[in-house]
Amino acid sequence: MINYRRYRRQIERMYEDSATISRYVYVKDPITKETKQELLAVYVDQPCKLSQTGLARNGQTEDANNLQYDAKLFIAPELEIHQGDVVAVTRAATGRVETYTAGQPFPPYSSHQEINLTRKDWA
Repeated sequence: MINYRRYRRQIERMYEDSATISRYVYVKDPITKETKQELLAVYVDQPCKLSQTGLARNGQTEDANNLQYDAKLFIAPELEIHQGDVVAVTRAATGRVETYTAGQPFPPYSSHQEINLTRKDWA
């Protein structure tokens, strides 16, 4: 039988990055009474591991060089991450912050969950 608590501790030893997960929620302005969407942080500085899953796809156009690549986020299973959430990952080695969009989450394992991320940028 697998000792999931020990297995989880071993996986979390690889977590060297941190992630802030934000999502768009409807907020009503108390003064104007208008409802609009705002990006609010749901989880802040959560330990995680970011892994690149594919090479960047180059979308050269006349105006810009559009880059897109996929990554996978390994993070604690109790966090509820939705498709479309904005995930800002701070890399421990460089301190650089990279922003991704979460894909449809795979049902979490007992020890961790894996979230497919997509980054779109231009060069």
